[in-house]
Amino acid sequence: MAQTIAVLDFGSQYTQVIARRIRECHVYSKIYHFSTPVATLRAEGVIGIILSGGPSSVFAKEAPLPDQAIFTMGVPVLGICYGLQLMGHLLDGRVAKSTHREYGHGTLHIQKPGRLFAQLPKKLRVWNSHGDRLIKLPPGFQAIGTTENSEYAAIEDRPRNFYGIQFHPEVFHTERGIDVYQNFLFGVCGAKRNWTMKNFIDHTVAGIRTKVGPGRVLLGLSGGVDSSVAAALIHRAIGKQLTCVFVDNGLLRLGERAQVEALYKKHFRIDVRVVDAAELFLRRLKGVSEPEQKRKIIGRTFVEVFEKSLKTIGHADFLGQGTLYPDVIESVAIGNNPAALIKTHHNVGGLPARMKLQLLEPLRELFKDEVRIVGAKLGLPREVVWRQPFPGPGLGVRVMGEISKDRLDILRKADAILQEEMMASGTYWKVWQSFCVFLPVKTVGVVGDERNYAWVIAVRVVESIDAMTADWARLPYDLLQKISSRITNEVRGVSRVVLDISSKPPATIEWE
Repeated sequence: MAQTIAVLDFGSQYTQVIARRIRECHVYSKIYHFSTPVATLRAEGVIGIILSGGPSSVFAKEAPLPDQAIFTMGVPVLGICYGLQLMGHLLDGRVAKSTHREYGHGTLHIQKPGRLFAQLPKKLRVWNSHGDRLIKLPPGFQAIGTTENSEYAAIEDRPRNFYGIQFHPEVFHTERGIDVYQNFLFGVCGAKRNWTMKNFIDHTVAGIRTKVGPGRVLLGLSGGVDSSVAAALIHRAIGKQLTCVFVDNGLLRLGERAQVEALYKKHFRIDVRVVDAAELFLRRLKGVSEPEQKRKIIGRTFVEVFEKSLKTIGHADFLGQGTLYPDVIESVAIGNNPAALIKTHHNVGGLPARMKLQLLEPLRELFKDEVRIVGAKLGLPREVVWRQPFPGPGLGVRVMGEISKDRLDILRKADAILQEEMMASGTYWKVWQSFCVFLPVKTVGVVGDERNYAWVIAVRVVESIDAMTADWARLPYDLLQKISSRITNEVRGVSRVVLDISSKPPATIEWE
């Protein structure tokens, strides 16, 4: 890229959100390990640096520190939360532990708009999450904003284009946060709006052709947005060199196998091979209730199925996957950063050494909404592009506790009713995700004049943009009543439907 905004990752779970906000402004951003040398940043056309937040304290013995040459590199620097404290600590200011942790909403009083807060009101509601604070400004800095607990909640050194803010403008809880980023990108860094999905497609197609050459690619097709867009992108690049494998793992939604076969074989004319491995997956999962163990079993079994597929398909050189940025940040510490693991995604973490396939992950640096734009530009139908996300492990992580065919069948029927009603009401296309969860809890119900003792289904419907944060959707009561009534009346074995009204954070979107 001709210009790059570098986000140095100090372990914040919001690092990917920062990168996404920058891309929303049509500016290319890239996540770097916090210790990346300045020589690397220069070589990659970095025109501005953002220091992310993080869980560490600058006082910690092994506190993550950047290459201090970034402060003599001659490009603007914006420190966020830990990033502000880091600037203060490294540039001869003073940081101290707060008497209490400042977490949640606060009020920022802007004393001097300058470039960072240009055209913004004097008072903003912002989101805080920190335990330390700056108590003495580094030489050359001045305060431009305060909060209830910090007189240095926003600082600047205008001659050097150094800025620091104690709050998180990347989260939706902060008012006008995107405007803060735009002011930094365009008013301070002089960035150009040249990051588009058309450019991404052109660049990626060329990259795939170069990497694959005359080789063959085997791709696991789930029918979801990610694998579908990955397949279309790879197919555009290398055509018949791509073979897709659809695995019926017994953890699919109602009628999903038939839908995928009809769509991809007939509509896209892609070579799709269907493997029925339902019995194998369910046998491996029998008696397993721990979420991480489920995911690992499903992931290992997928790899085994692909290995066996090679015997019938023939030689392949690459395994294509629809891995996205959120998959990666929640599964592993990117670049060995200090981020804590949230959960394992089945398609993250590489392949066994015995499987002599290279990974091909063309979407690895994209967020879900960017993937949808790419899919639309590649000509995929709305039903694919705007289909709601479905986890790689399928219903295996939506059946709480032990998995059995009976429990899966109950969940499949309940989820089909939910999707029918969401579609009929037009609500399906307005939310990020809607699904049912099987709870291994029995409660008393009444059927006719008799009591029954049956299972509980939880309904989860959320709104989001990038899956890094989400809020529960406020569905009309009439729609909720119809969904609940149909599930309890039509799905034998269910006596109760409950609604999940948790946001992310602190919850995750999926239950496991």
